[in-house]
Amino acid sequence: MQIAIGQPFGSAAAEPSPRPPGDEDLAGALLAAGLMRAAPMRLALATARQLGQPLSRVLLAEGRLPDSAILTSLATLWQMPTVDLQRHLPDAQLLAQLGPERCLARRIVPLGRRNGRIAIALARPEDWSRLVDELTATLGPVHPCLAAERDIQQAIADHAMAALRLRAETRVPTRLSTRDQGRRKYGLWLLPLLLAALALLVMAPLAVLGLVILWVVVALSATTALRATALVMALARRGKPVAAGATGPVLPLRLPVISILVPLYGEPMIAPRLLQRLGRLDYPRALLDVLVVLEARDHATRTALAACQLPGWMRVVVVPDGTVTTKPRAMNYALDFCRGSIIGIYDAEDAPDRDQLQRVAHRFAAAGPRVACLQGALDYYNPRTNLVSRLFTAEYSSWFRVVMPALDRLGLPMPLGGTTLFMRRAALEQIGAWDAHNVTEDADLGVRLARHGMRTEMLDSTTHEEANCHLRPWLRQRSRWIKGHLLTWTVHMRDPYALWRDLGWRGFMGYQLVFLGAQSQVLLAPVIWSFWLPLVGMAHPVQALLTPAAMAALFALFLLAEAMVITTAVVGLSRTRHPGLWVAVPVLHFYHALGAVAGWRAIWEAFRNPFYWAKTSHGHYDNAGQIPAATATPRKPEAASSPETAAARVARTLQRPGLFAAPSPASPQRVRNSPASIFNRVSNAREIWVRSASQAPSPSRAAIASTIAPCSASVMASRPSAASEVEASNAIERWTSSSC
Repeated sequence: MQIAIGQPFGSAAAEPSPRPPGDEDLAGALLAAGLMRAAPMRLALATARQLGQPLSRVLLAEGRLPDSAILTSLATLWQMPTVDLQRHLPDAQLLAQLGPERCLARRIVPLGRRNGRIAIALARPEDWSRLVDELTATLGPVHPCLAAERDIQQAIADHAMAALRLRAETRVPTRLSTRDQGRRKYGLWLLPLLLAALALLVMAPLAVLGLVILWVVVALSATTALRATALVMALARRGKPVAAGATGPVLPLRLPVISILVPLYGEPMIAPRLLQRLGRLDYPRALLDVLVVLEARDHATRTALAACQLPGWMRVVVVPDGTVTTKPRAMNYALDFCRGSIIGIYDAEDAPDRDQLQRVAHRFAAAGPRVACLQGALDYYNPRTNLVSRLFTAEYSSWFRVVMPALDRLGLPMPLGGTTLFMRRAALEQIGAWDAHNVTEDADLGVRLARHGMRTEMLDSTTHEEANCHLRPWLRQRSRWIKGHLLTWTVHMRDPYALWRDLGWRGFMGYQLVFLGAQSQVLLAPVIWSFWLPLVGMAHPVQALLTPAAMAALFALFLLAEAMVITTAVVGLSRTRHPGLWVAVPVLHFYHALGAVAGWRAIWEAFRNPFYWAKTSHGHYDNAGQIPAATATPRKPEAASSPETAAARVARTLQRPGLFAAPSPASPQRVRNSPASIFNRVSNAREIWVRSASQAPSPSRAAIASTIAPCSASVMASRPSAASEVEASNAIERWTSSSC
């Protein structure tokens, strides 16, 4: 039985065409149906060839056509029926047999048995020849049908919710995860530990104080030495690339697909500005895959995004409710829905550099496979809101412009930032992605990458975000950071020998310094401050244990530590857009007092509520303005003004002889002068020059000429004559040549 366009699913389907249709066939069908004009189609074909992406992907990403029109044309060309996944539901047993993550990776979903064969809905018909043997070996006889990729993903999400939810929460092995912290009942030990510490302090106060001061001196000396080393390295590489080993831009043979995860929770007001900022990214839309990750319970943000018409390169993934509500759990869930080989992360309020993704692609191409992660620098776009924002900006500048590059060059484990983070997908999946229960999943991820022998490098690009500049939210955020770092330290120190073996002695010591030493300095800051008592005429208890020379040495260490903090902050600010904030840097001494308050709050939360995620609200100091229509809303299909449906137009035009006629020269076309258009025209001109220099005829052009007839015998009474094929070939030749 032969199929017709738009034939309901369930009846027998004709065998696919013996010669697979290509992009030129799809372009011809769409042009003949009047769904697009020749000039945009030439541009889309050139883009598809340049990027190595299917024409259908380019058209959808650029918003030129709806997926229904493209799907109908593909169904006709490939002689495959289409299926409505809201009426024909997936088979849960077959879906479990294949595995939902496997189905998401291959963009397929099993629908059950029809006419003795199992129906498989797929998004890309060209993948069928590659999948049929694998599916037959697993399920038995199968036959294909077409459905939109988003419908396939939604069907899998709806019917494999429990499996995907469990996978999101348990990707990381238990021995490297914090998810058993609650079951260990650490809270039961809190009161006995406090009582024991109090008893020791009462019975031997000087001994306890001496041990504490000894640890403070060791931790402070180590962190000061690290800052001094980082400062020397920063001054030595002034004007040089940030990334270690970077020798200049290296162009990849072909730009990769980059998937960007943007987790949102309780951010209904920032969604439109998010579209505007991500729309400024200078990266081919067909290679950009942005997933806005929302929680099922976050009805306000879901409603706000539903009111926006998202571009074709952006989609929404809704995470079902689970045992915890954390950012890493949401990203774990969304990871299986990504289609990119590089996974990036942005926060809701982020404003990345325009060329950031280009730099990511070039750096990964230049670096070896051992470089699994790139961390971009972070900065703030509201540094002058108040004193807290000024000090927060100085602190971030010191960390991302001075200290983190030093950790990169020294080869030490890097506690990554939660945004502007880009990873090779293969490496991310190899280490188990994110720990869903860790409230500083980024820091933990950096350690696990290092334990697997993978490198992280700094990326010479900046993302601006909103500084958390009010006292209460700042304390909540800083408490979460300190709690997460302490829990990360305890998790990886469950087996110190294994950690030593994985990191080596230098990495092991660096891990203790970055995680335990830094947090000890924060928690024991009041002990350091107590040494200022003799300056105001008050006695210090430790004076009975130390000589005047030892006390002077301690004062010198404390002053040196403060000098290093101030100097690194000034140097870091000098490499940002706001070096004038250096005047606020001396106040960092009092700013760090807030860190001690947040640190002891973090200790309490680590025992009582280790998985609690203190949410930071964004969008309070953002004057981004309105979204340009071209960014937030894709262009409407050119056939939208016609009352005739896309399916009817394709069916009618495919039945006409002489499908492809040259475009009318009388219709003037607007010249596009955008960078993307100029790039595509230059690329097309180069391709035509290469073809002209060759003596052999172009194989693709010969293929076009041989298949210019309608691709489905079910919708054509007879093939056109050879003269028609030659005429069609000449028409495409003129379309291609005129694109220069």
